[in-house]
Amino acid sequence: MQKEDCFYLGKIVKKYSFKGEVLAKLDTDQPELYENLDAIFLNLRNNLVPFFIEHSQLHKSELLRIKFEDVDEEADADAIMKSELYLPLDLLPKLEGNKFYFHEVIGFTIEDSNYGKVGTIKAVNDSTAQSLFEIDRDGIEVLIPMNDEFIVKVDRDNKTILVKTPEGLIDLYL
Repeated sequence: MQKEDCFYLGKIVKKYSFKGEVLAKLDTDQPELYENLDAIFLNLRNNLVPFFIEHSQLHKSELLRIKFEDVDEEADADAIMKSELYLPLDLLPKLEGNKFYFHEVIGFTIEDSNYGKVGTIKAVNDSTAQSLFEIDRDGIEVLIPMNDEFIVKVDRDNKTILVKTPEGLIDLYL
């Protein structure tokens, strides 16, 4: 399994018991969806390695308490500490309407209801206070905030996102 075929689910943050159990902090709004997994990929030395799960349960809302097969003592748990957790993309719940995953819209065309075709989404920057569409317009980078009030329609069939930005926002870049 390659990393590009998977999505980041979270990270092992601490040991839970002397029997090898660990706590993972999940990067999701719906941690309950991942409570009963059979297996998960751990990123060990830049390789995704499958680990089978004996049992797991939610612990204090966003933490998942996991007991992996063959991780039976503290030393075993130490070996996987701080490992990132990944799952195959096909396990992501399907989103509908104007909701989308960031990776899903890369390559989509952005059209503004006032301005017309803006360009193609090359990335999503989520390192700022508000996530931004990074759009390529013939070699010029245009940034549009991913604000629910700006997003009019996500058209998956035509790989297009229709936005309505404040007047002058796009002109700032051109």
